[in-house]
Amino acid sequence: MSIFQKKQGFFDKLKRGLAKTRDLLLTDVDDIILGKKEIDQELFDELEEALIAADVGPAFTSELIEKMTDSVKRKELDSPERLKEVLRSTMKTLLKKNEAPLVIPEKQIFTILVVGVNGTGKTTTIGKLANQFKEEGRTVAMVAADTFRAAAIEQLEIWSQRVGVPLIKQKQDSDPSAVVFDAITAAKSGKAEVLIIDTAGRLHTQVNLMEEMKKMKRIMGRELPGAPHEVLLVLDATTGQNAVNQAKMFTDAVGVTGIVLTKLDGTSKGGVILRIAQEYNIPIRYIGIGEGLDDLREFNSEEFVEALFEQGNH
Repeated sequence: MSIFQKKQGFFDKLKRGLAKTRDLLLTDVDDIILGKKEIDQELFDELEEALIAADVGPAFTSELIEKMTDSVKRKELDSPERLKEVLRSTMKTLLKKNEAPLVIPEKQIFTILVVGVNGTGKTTTIGKLANQFKEEGRTVAMVAADTFRAAAIEQLEIWSQRVGVPLIKQKQDSDPSAVVFDAITAAKSGKAEVLIIDTAGRLHTQVNLMEEMKKMKRIMGRELPGAPHEVLLVLDATTGQNAVNQAKMFTDAVGVTGIVLTKLDGTSKGGVILRIAQEYNIPIRYIGIGEGLDDLREFNSEEFVEALFEQGNH
């Protein structure tokens, strides 16, 4: 399959994945705009309501309405249909600022601490990332530092076999920091350039879990100056407002440097990506739109917005 076909296939999948978000967001916007002869305050009020319902967040909504109002004053917007163009371009501008692929330097150890609540698709994301980095010709190891759940270690073991990447682990209930210490020692002895570290994700409101993560970060930094090089937060798009709360919590606790937004297939809450971009200004590294190995992709703002606005299958 050519790169073009792969890209086209992914775009079509993304378009299907965003169908529910498109229905929620744009159907309402279309209904509001349709049949309106002029742009007035009532139109703006209805738009504001529709946008907030679509999880894009109040900050993005008010910025957008402000832009539209200004454009009307400057007589740049002469018809309600043109409002959709403003919506599209505002989304692109905002998301473009947060589009930043993960850059992994050559020939040096690079550590990725993967954080997030259980059920967001963390383990799957780790498996897919390991596969991608391996295909790029890097030596990769997965690290099972979620030692609270036996299932977490087992799931990573399955992925490790599936993608042919070693797993560094200890037994259940070991100290997660000890597992990380082992992993960095192995990397220093030349066993891996890229370490992808799973962490516990239950009870994200509990102080002790966040303290555990801070301890892991300290030990990593002590053993390998600069580590962790990336703190990657995995968020489940279907959880909407909860994803926003998690972004805040993990950023405050461990300083998130990148986001993976999973489960964009079949959710009506894809608009949450705009909210997270607006409120936290954290790079969006990857989006996930399915179970396949190729269904985790680098985030591309242009592609995302086009897929959201494009109707039907072209």
